[in-house]
Amino acid sequence: MMVAMRVRAIILWRLACAALALMPAAPVRAEIIDRVLAVVDGALITQSDVLRAVRLGIVAVPETPDPVPATLDALIERRLMLAEVERYAPPDPADARIEQAFEALRARVGAPELEATLLETGSGVDQLSLFLRDDLRIASYLQQRFGSLQPSESEIAQYYREHAAEFGQQSLREAHDAVVTRLSADRRAGLIRDWAAGLRRRANINLLPR
Repeated sequence: MMVAMRVRAIILWRLACAALALMPAAPVRAEIIDRVLAVVDGALITQSDVLRAVRLGIVAVPETPDPVPATLDALIERRLMLAEVERYAPPDPADARIEQAFEALRARVGAPELEATLLETGSGVDQLSLFLRDDLRIASYLQQRFGSLQPSESEIAQYYREHAAEFGQQSLREAHDAVVTRLSADRRAGLIRDWAAGLRRRANINLLPR
């Protein structure tokens, strides 16, 4: 009786092994582990974040053979600005403006490139829309804080003298509005650079090996 039961168990075991051998192998799904490139006051910036920004051109960086360092630096600065924006909580942009920004991005890079980038970086349309929403919030904050910069007439005249070659044969009177626009933009950019530098000095930024 015991021998028969053992034989039966062996047969069942062999049948089970044979059945497993005949079963098609389950596809092995590769698990992608994203690499952290920087930690900014506890917030992570990953390799996928940088790749998405490079592929879609959603942060402004100079053209270089290796755009990753400049893009990472721009994302760090953006993270610091966004943290400052969160402190003052400006109104959210209208959904129509976010949709407009998304459609403008799709038109610029093309739908196939957009979809391929989102797939490759493990991102979704909602995540990208949130990124564009935050861009609009940052722009609104910067405009509110640094937007009203009206130079004096003496500053306008001095800027014109220092950059006269850039205005061709135009007199100061003829180039007045263009000078005001350029001078205001330069001063605004300088103030924003100084402000961002202050944010960096106060922040805890850890860069990890690439």
